[in-house]
Amino acid sequence: MRALELRDVSVFYGAVRGVEHVDLHVDEGEIVSLLGANGAGKSTLLKAISGIVHPRAGSIEFFGDALAKQSAHRRVRRGLVHVPEGRRIFTTLTIAENLELGAYGIQLGRGERADRLREVLEHFPILQRHFDRLAGTLSGGEQQVLAIGRAMMSQPKLLMIDEPSLGLDPQKIDIVYDMLEEVARLGTTVLLVEQNVSLALEISARAYVLQQGSIVLSGDASTLAEDPRVADAYLGKVNDVPE
Repeated sequence: MRALELRDVSVFYGAVRGVEHVDLHVDEGEIVSLLGANGAGKSTLLKAISGIVHPRAGSIEFFGDALAKQSAHRRVRRGLVHVPEGRRIFTTLTIAENLELGAYGIQLGRGERADRLREVLEHFPILQRHFDRLAGTLSGGEQQVLAIGRAMMSQPKLLMIDEPSLGLDPQKIDIVYDMLEEVARLGTTVLLVEQNVSLALEISARAYVLQQGSIVLSGDASTLAEDPRVADAYLGKVNDVPE
């Protein structure tokens, strides 16, 4: 089943094009990557899907239902959750408090929230070990793990995550990517925005490559990993590479 489908989506900031004529889909249970250089439009697409910005044209469907008239908080309640670039955790609150806030948008009762917290900690034990620490005292990698765990508190059907490896050392990146694979194993569909091409393609089933606001390549991750045009898309040369 299609978890997410975009048809001919265009987003503009005034007269400035963010993305234009984008078609993509994510099937239920997949990890799909959205790749591209800075400014390619990756974050804009996630914001359009989550309801932070509104497309000028095109349609977005979530499990077959149109999202055009649904607010951002309504999309969260339906299971569409966005972890933005930079993590955006509450640094003056504890890990426990950050996690509990993750369930706020779906209005779980106290007992249900406690059950959900136990489940998240069971699957992501690194958070259990630092449960009472202030989030601001965590390393960048630990904060990214917390951001993912907080998102999982809202029981997402689709988790969108923007640049999870940004600014992390290799060891912490491995931990974060192990978490993303665990998220998928638990049955949550993942749309991953990433500049680290090799990492993203390693865990993804399929990928799309954005260049200057348009999809220029798409296909199976294993095929794209061998395609020289993927690297060239980051240099603005994709249209110059022969088929």
